[in-house]
Amino acid sequence: MSIPHDGAVRIARLSETPLGLDAHLDAVEDSSSGAVTTFVGRVRDIDPDASGAVVALEYSAHPDAEQTLRRIAESAAAGTDAIVAVSHRVGRLGVGEAAVVIAVASGHRAEAFEVCRAVIETIKTDLPVWKRQVEADGTTEWKGLGG
Repeated sequence: MSIPHDGAVRIARLSETPLGLDAHLDAVEDSSSGAVTTFVGRVRDIDPDASGAVVALEYSAHPDAEQTLRRIAESAAAGTDAIVAVSHRVGRLGVGEAAVVIAVASGHRAEAFEVCRAVIETIKTDLPVWKRQVEADGTTEWKGLGG
């Protein structure tokens, strides 16, 4: 398999089921790629704004969010040889669960890192996904676009 000359998006999806890094790595596998970078964003038990321990995040998404996620990945990979696989969870996630998984393969490491970073940074600002943070005492708080 050869790498396209203008980037490629092999996975861009929202999922109600747990995300696996291996599926994303498999999706970007290419014999021409000398570098693979990954990013896994996980639910943590602490938040600077929380008064107590965080026990879960509940993600909800706009109906167009999956199309937006694909556009984000395509834009980040445009003009490169990068291959992108990216998924974002929706629903209730416990501490330690992956909320976002990204894998990027490219001919060289600098480009793989740049594309991966562009995808996650744009998800945080542009993806119409919201999260409700749930604390141990039952307190909840809605967080903005992209979490």
